[in-house]
Amino acid sequence: MGCFKFLKIMMFCVNFIILLGGGAVLGVGIWIKVDGGSFLDILAKLAPELQQMVQVGYLCIAIGSFLVIVGFLGCYGAMKENKCMLMIFFIIILLIFIAQVAGAVVILAFSGLADIFIRYIEIGAVKSIKEEYGKTSEITAIWTAVMKEFKCCGFNSYKDFMYSPFFNESSSMYPQECCNGQFQCKSNDIKTSLPGCYKAFLKYLKSNTMIVGIVALGIAILEIGAMAASMTMYCQIQKLEKVA
Repeated sequence: MGCFKFLKIMMFCVNFIILLGGGAVLGVGIWIKVDGGSFLDILAKLAPELQQMVQVGYLCIAIGSFLVIVGFLGCYGAMKENKCMLMIFFIIILLIFIAQVAGAVVILAFSGLADIFIRYIEIGAVKSIKEEYGKTSEITAIWTAVMKEFKCCGFNSYKDFMYSPFFNESSSMYPQECCNGQFQCKSNDIKTSLPGCYKAFLKYLKSNTMIVGIVALGIAILEIGAMAASMTMYCQIQKLEKVA
């Protein structure tokens, strides 16, 4: 019984942290949607190029709600020794784990499909630059932020910006990021050593492979631990009910 009580307390503590974190994320999402003006003012001071991205509120609400539900199921199921809640919690974590494993298998086993997927991303990304960069503030802000962060230019290269709204309206100019911040960025000023953002992003992932792997392994261990704990409690409660 001592082990069971310890497991019960650990289940409650871990899921209570998840519940609080989900509540915080949900609160931020609701605040963004209710008082978007204040959010924009703060975001403009921290990262002016991202102040158009108000839709992040919906993402926060979705993630926060999911974490609150999972945390509540774990907390309530552990403290009240509720088999139904523990089983639902187990199933949710199991589905997430299966989805992660399935995604990893697809990426590893079907590299051809991955190439097709990347090709579709490339078509959409280049199209957004050709048709929207310099015209739609949200798209312009996103691409500007990406190029600044990864020190890159375009999806494949600076040529992606040719005949875009920005290019046409600025007398054949390119974004400053393609010339390392130079105000007037013309074709002869382009830093050809700057990679496209796709290559820069792949390089970034490769340089952080160990970190990504450790994080993925840590998440998998936590999920397995959560499933084992919830199922152990479920079985123990069932045994106690039979004895009673």
